[in-house]
Amino acid sequence: MIKEACVESLTEARLAQENGADRIELCADLANDGLTPTFGLMKKACKELSIPVMVMARPRAGNFVYNDLELVQMKIAINLAKEAGAAGIVLGLLTEDNKIDEEHTRFLAEYAQPLEVTFHKAIDEMENPVEGVKVLKTIPGITRILTSGGKATAAEGQEIIRQMINEAEDKITILVAGKVLDTNVDEIQQLTGAKELHGRRIVGILSAK
Repeated sequence: MIKEACVESLTEARLAQENGADRIELCADLANDGLTPTFGLMKKACKELSIPVMVMARPRAGNFVYNDLELVQMKIAINLAKEAGAAGIVLGLLTEDNKIDEEHTRFLAEYAQPLEVTFHKAIDEMENPVEGVKVLKTIPGITRILTSGGKATAAEGQEIIRQMINEAEDKITILVAGKVLDTNVDEIQQLTGAKELHGRRIVGILSAK
């Protein structure tokens, strides 16, 4: 089981690694579900940690429909993540009718190479996230999909998550999120069959001891 901890500071990143996280997702402003972190934080985290760092590329809070300027900002975030030494990038783009924005996702996934690319929980805005998996697994460079199965929690979304895993086959990894805690991660893993799980408290509360 791979445990990815979601963090927004260097202190949290260090504690996540100490507590047994296998990978981190580095963000700013988790109160708004995560935005692009500063270049300084990217550099420090990538330098200090021995586990992979996935950098959020999200230019603003709100929906996942982006204009040309915001797409440029996402390209800049990818450039900075590469320069910082990140293992990958986390992004998610939808059309106005809540379908995968295939054109721009394809472009950014190619632009991000050779970094890993996670398509984040924007997929949960879709009426049927399984349809999103069908599209994303055809896009070269998409490594994994972060999802709670379209529900508030992984436990509630377990049936859809299992369908997403089946649809993904071995072409793409389904990374399960949605109130995944250190106290329930084993249960969520068993409910969903996921090999990778993600959470703010997946390895415990990340505050200074």
